[in-house]
Amino acid sequence: MKKTSLLAILSIAAAIQLSAQPPASPGPAMNTFITNLMSKMTLDEKLGQLNLPGAGDITTGQASNSNIAGKIKEGKVGGLFNIKSVAKIRDVQKVAVEQSRLKIPLLFGMDVIHGYETVFPIPLGLSCSWDMDAVEKSARIAATEASADGICWTFSPMVDISRDPRWGRIAEGNGEDPYLGSMIAKAMVKGYQRDLKNNTDIMACVKHYALYGAAEAGRDYNTTDMSRVRMFNEYLPPYKAAVDAGVGSVMASFNEVDGIPATANKFLQTDVLRTRWGFKGFVVTDYTGINEMIDHGLGDLQTVSALALKAGIDMDMVGEGFLTTLKKSLQQGKVTQAQIDAACRRVLEAKYKLGLFKDPYKYCDEKRAAAEIFTDANRKEARRIAADCFVLLKNQGNVLPLKRGGTIALVGPLADNKENMPGTWSVAADFTKSISVLQGLKDAARDQTKIIYAQGSNLDEDSVFEVRAGMFGKSLHRDPRPVEQSIQEAVQAASQADVVVAALGESAEMSGESSSRSNIEIPKVQQRLLEALLRTGKPVVLVLFTGRPLAIKWENDNAPAILNVWFGGSEAGHAIADVLFGDVNPSGKLSTTWPQNVGQVPLYYNHKTTGRPLAEGAWFQKFRSNYLDVSNDPVYPFGYGLSYTHFTYGDLVLSSKSLKGAQKLTASVTVTNDGAREGKEVVQLYIRDLVGSITRPVKELKGFQKITLSAGETKTVTFTISTEDLKFYNSDLKYDWEPGEFDIMVGGNSRDAKSVRVNWVK
Repeated sequence: MKKTSLLAILSIAAAIQLSAQPPASPGPAMNTFITNLMSKMTLDEKLGQLNLPGAGDITTGQASNSNIAGKIKEGKVGGLFNIKSVAKIRDVQKVAVEQSRLKIPLLFGMDVIHGYETVFPIPLGLSCSWDMDAVEKSARIAATEASADGICWTFSPMVDISRDPRWGRIAEGNGEDPYLGSMIAKAMVKGYQRDLKNNTDIMACVKHYALYGAAEAGRDYNTTDMSRVRMFNEYLPPYKAAVDAGVGSVMASFNEVDGIPATANKFLQTDVLRTRWGFKGFVVTDYTGINEMIDHGLGDLQTVSALALKAGIDMDMVGEGFLTTLKKSLQQGKVTQAQIDAACRRVLEAKYKLGLFKDPYKYCDEKRAAAEIFTDANRKEARRIAADCFVLLKNQGNVLPLKRGGTIALVGPLADNKENMPGTWSVAADFTKSISVLQGLKDAARDQTKIIYAQGSNLDEDSVFEVRAGMFGKSLHRDPRPVEQSIQEAVQAASQADVVVAALGESAEMSGESSSRSNIEIPKVQQRLLEALLRTGKPVVLVLFTGRPLAIKWENDNAPAILNVWFGGSEAGHAIADVLFGDVNPSGKLSTTWPQNVGQVPLYYNHKTTGRPLAEGAWFQKFRSNYLDVSNDPVYPFGYGLSYTHFTYGDLVLSSKSLKGAQKLTASVTVTNDGAREGKEVVQLYIRDLVGSITRPVKELKGFQKITLSAGETKTVTFTISTEDLKFYNSDLKYDWEPGEFDIMVGGNSRDAKSVRVNWVK
């Protein structure tokens, strides 16, 4: 297809009598440009800018032949999402800027969640790197690849705090902690957007605003209800961090907040987001979010569409409630022209900031895709980053790293399964190009190690469950033989090996959207397989695939080694082999707490004490807050992760134990690698406010540093603490700090930390 020349673009602008090519940077010139444009728009054209349909009906042919092409020509479409390839996007954009009356370009969005064709670990896994440079790098590569295929807008990052692993979409977030989640939100926005000036920069959309991860019973789309104190202190910070980082758009969540669905919640979308936080971008609904308010019980489509607009929603994804009802609502006085104009202006401003008015084909360079998508360099980065996300949960007797030579039995339904390696919501990936564990081990063995493979079992005995959890055409690789026959084959393979690697856990789509689970254990058939392998007496390494914290107390008690690999992306198999053979020393740390069983859920490190607290590590005391049948302790605490080396922490040294006002406190600790090899350690800072006007958490993460130490090396790690780190929202939602005593804690996880108390007065 021929490229549109600059002369042609200029002629388009002249045809609609726009005063000039818009300047690249927003400001007064942007306001003048958009005001001039909006003065020429009809009401229908303004409502069209608020309409975001899916592109599924035009991705297989010419846009001019599709039903939606007519709406684009009439100015009734503001953008499209999930359309792939420059050729298709250029074709559709051409309809918008050459065949519609005002020639307004379209936005093109996609779910670029954790990579484009080069897929990185699922976001929950990526958060376990605790490496903001790696997080930003993954977003930058994703933006570069997506933009090379014509995409200018991603529905990411998802920053929903979640403390309930039953909820499937915990896989898409950054765990349970607001501080870590906020740091990742900033890094992702920066990686995607930079300054939006280049054709490798795409607009981010932080989601799901707000509180989506706190769904009751861990059931997707379910009711959310909490106090505003908890909301502001524990759940809203990552969204605010994204806004502070300049995110261009926000997606409203499906759930209700204070009894009002987020899509119609003026308190969220206007009072907090725009007035309190100063957000200047636009707000889009989630898929049919407006229409779903009918089932929430708020009224018919016209009613809920008006509610959404008045609350502060600017763009309607798929539902077309704005497109089909707001004109009538305006005539009836249920909405105002000013409200419609404000929403339209914000959408147009986003297009301006992306440079689409200056060049509608900015993201349509056909040469880029071949040179910039799924490159060797990008895959190398994906492999490196994935290996740093894996968390070594147990390594009894130093079973790991594996030695080259001898024989390895590789067993399990996820051992030779390319499709599941990228994980959930990897919509642009070519699953056939992913690296399986089997391929990764063979490539890493360097002909020195014999590898015997047996599937051993299906992912689950219930094929209906697997199909229900399936998505995106991923193969289930079901073994039609009786379970015992498959397990016996695996046992036979194990008997011939020096060590067994068992690739077990969830399939990719057992977590993610609409994939909540009431049982968060490894499926029973895989437990039977693992038990049989352990009975052989051979050392067993459990390579655990999951999109959520699992309840694996039995596995932890019985398996000598456990490496949690989440879903590692395109290069998962190579990265897993890198860690198993010790070419990479694992350094991941958990961003969630792992419970002993589902009955402990929700379980998280920064909980309150209650008036009848149980001492940490104790069990059981009558009339204390605990269980009869299980301790309060997790299997693995937040921030936990082992290494192939060992780190020792010295005493915590503070610059002062008595501070006043704006003074700053420094906290230092020496960390020594007293093992035999180089390793990375995440040194974590926690603070406890011992007395407050409201109850305060037992500890809160306030800083971390990821350091590299050679064997025998010692480093001093120093944190600077100010009163900003002591602030919280009180019962009046005032953000401030209160004087008193504070515990300063530093360590390698939230449980094992050195503590010193200070007194800080105003």
